[in-house]
Amino acid sequence: MKITDLDFSYPEELIATEPQRPSRVMWVSPLGEPEEISFSELVRRIPQGDVLVVNNTRVLKRRVFSGDIEILFLKQVDGTDWEVLFPSKKFKVGSVLELPLGVAMTLLEKGRPQKVRLSQKVAEDYFQKVAELPLPPYIQKARLQRHTVEADESWYQTAWAKEPGSFAAPTASLHFTVQDMQQLRAQGVQICEVTLHVGLGTFLPVTAEDLDAHDMHEEYVEVSAQTWQTLQQAQQAGRKVWALGTTTARSLESAAQGLLRGSAQDGFQGFTKLLIQPGYEFKAVDQLLTNFHQPQSTLLALVSGFSSLERVKACYRWAIERKFRLFSYGDLSVWVGGRRQSTDVGSTVAPGRGS
Repeated sequence: MKITDLDFSYPEELIATEPQRPSRVMWVSPLGEPEEISFSELVRRIPQGDVLVVNNTRVLKRRVFSGDIEILFLKQVDGTDWEVLFPSKKFKVGSVLELPLGVAMTLLEKGRPQKVRLSQKVAEDYFQKVAELPLPPYIQKARLQRHTVEADESWYQTAWAKEPGSFAAPTASLHFTVQDMQQLRAQGVQICEVTLHVGLGTFLPVTAEDLDAHDMHEEYVEVSAQTWQTLQQAQQAGRKVWALGTTTARSLESAAQGLLRGSAQDGFQGFTKLLIQPGYEFKAVDQLLTNFHQPQSTLLALVSGFSSLERVKACYRWAIERKFRLFSYGDLSVWVGGRRQSTDVGSTVAPGRGS
């Protein structure tokens, strides 16, 4: 499909600059008009015996400023060498930028990402002292403020974030509190966790005209044996699997498609480059809870693959007319009854084909 097929317009004032609890919820059934329901009604609509799967990744503080230059530290290559992402167009190889606490950064290679060398080794305590959470640029623009505010420290982490490694939050989970999860468990819903560390791709635009030509950046995934076996048992009993967020959906589908190492008995792990778009047949996910996503994004393509492009764009128009809040800190959409191919995830899993 063409990336322009995923375009839509919206008023910029609908970009949410902080979370709202409870959020508004757009509920989308396979047929009929979307409807707005309360968040408490959403919780009640997840039936006893169904499984809600969440992503337990934790967002890293890796955004460091050198004056007005913003540098995102992505990966330590070796010793003092790092892969980073920053606006390097006006800098030559060999240029030196001064970072906080007397650390100097020398540009070694341009590209996406860039390679740099620091004047000394830095560890997690350095980033905790000087770095900020990598808040999406559109929130910075909407706020007219590039730096995070103190409340972002809690706003931009999920209530169950524990495995550090992400460069963006799994934002669908920001709508739910620990108390919400306690209520769901009390009504018989099974809660399971996966880990997907959101990577570089979330910051880079899709440049290919055709989505098939887009090179997805790989992201690390873990799906435990306990989570997978809970899914198997639920689906064999005719229960549904609810994926809280596109990262959770990609984790489960990567396991179901045999893209990760491991087995149902031992769990799955590895790196995924899975791109989900219209025409994809879901094997593990029955229901999808997710935010409203940006135009021309792979996340919007995933939602369109779960429903249909025409349906998603029509529902987005419906939500925008009713002034739903958009993107990372925005409102929630629930897509019911996707295109899962099999009633048994266990029957779809092939041996892992590497990482």
